[in-house]
Amino acid sequence: MKHQKHEAQLLKLAMEIGVGYAKKRGFADFDKGISPKDKVECIYRLLVTDKLIQPLAKDKEDGPNMKHKLILWISRQLPEDHELLN
Repeated sequence: MKHQKHEAQLLKLAMEIGVGYAKKRGFADFDKGISPKDKVECIYRLLVTDKLIQPLAKDKEDGPNMKHKLILWISRQLPEDHELLN
């Protein structure tokens, strides 16, 4: 897995955009009681279901790999000159 320079910020942005996407798709807002791990998994599974990202192999579906997929997804959505990609 190749690490990006601003992984934490990219993951935070991916989660913000992912939650917004989920709301537009008609999902309820995430309660404050939902763990960050569960939020990552929910957003990952929604994006896979909508075919916006390639699914991980079944034996690779874990928290770090799902986070990495979300980071890759958001990295591809940002313009090339975005500050988080430099």
